Amino acid sequence: MALQIVGAALPRTGTLSLKFALEMLGFARCYHMSELILHPEHRWRWTFARARPGLLDPLWAEYHATLDAPSCALWKQLAKRFPQAKVILTRRDPVRWYESVMETVGSAEHVRFMLRSSLAPAALANPPFGLRLERQAMVRHFERYGDEVRKTIAPDRLLEFEAKDGWEPLCRFLGMPVPDQPFPHVNDRDAMNAAAEGMDFARLTFADVQQATRRFIDAQRQSLLSR
Repeated sequence: MALQIVGAALPRTGTLSLKFALEMLGFARCYHMSELILHPEHRWRWTFARARPGLLDPLWAEYHATLDAPSCALWKQLAKRFPQAKVILTRRDPVRWYESVMETVGSAEHVRFMLRSSLAPAALANPPFGLRLERQAMVRHFERYGDEVRKTIAPDRLLEFEAKDGWEPLCRFLGMPVPDQPFPHVNDRDAMNAAAEGMDFARLTFADVQQATRRFIDAQRQSLLSR
């Protein structure tokens, strides 16, 4: 099956909430950075996908939507390859986004770990935050990124979305009924920091990160099911 939703969705913009929401709406599985961590065998596809997006085609038999890194760096290629796919641009205040990134996935210890992990080639080929992890540069990158999406994607194909908007605009855009369950709100900054608490990034192995990611995703999914 072809990719149905292209997420022009930078990390730390509610992408995990949207991943769970799309899966609750029936979009099979939704690709997200957490999936790459759990499936590092995908890394070479992402490493060379900018020049050859067809390398990713086998993934779309299982994943019908994609969000977050590494795919957000390839939204333009994916939108062109799948012209019927809808595009979702997740948004938040740029300064709060920068602060969230720097306290989580953009922290020095996290970046150092990623660069020595098996995912380094894919991360370096598709940097979601630009090349300077500095406030002014990143805020400018965030704003230009959104402007480029709006300029490129036709308005009737694009939804600008924040998790706080809830089900209604998302379901209206997708032509689907609103579920009875509450909209999933997961992966806030405190939850991520709590999941990483006690980790010694200098001694952390990739297997440790996979295990922590799996626990975190499973706990969030279980919490949603219990509502």
